[in-house]
Amino acid sequence: MSYDLMVFEKTAAPKSKKEFMEWYDKQTEWEEEHNYDDPVVSSADLRNWFMDMITKFPQMNGPYAPSDDELDNMENDSYVTDYSVGKEVIYAAFAWSLAEEAFETMKELAIKHHVGFFNVSSSNGEIIFPNGEVLK
Repeated sequence: MSYDLMVFEKTAAPKSKKEFMEWYDKQTEWEEEHNYDDPVVSSADLRNWFMDMITKFPQMNGPYAPSDDELDNMENDSYVTDYSVGKEVIYAAFAWSLAEEAFETMKELAIKHHVGFFNVSSSNGEIIFPNGEVLK
């Protein structure tokens, strides 16, 4: 099991919790016609978030994944993260041992890059828009 979080394009996401959750379910069917490991398909804000995020939590697979040699030289490879990159969302699966650090980093960068934040692994499922609006 992993600790899962998601960022999303603020202009694409519904503004009610019920509609948001339906939209989330649709997004995570992963039916878009592209590979889900390259942020080239995402909005500029999501791409910028991704490029910042992988400096601390490197991509497991895809064009920005560390080489085998880089992985061998890493002090702690538990930071390597599985990202699923869609047009309107980026879903990240972290090691549970890094949950608190992943949460803080991802939320901070979501604010910086003006994208929404969804705490997928929380029973409350916080959904926060860049303007601070929280869906309940």
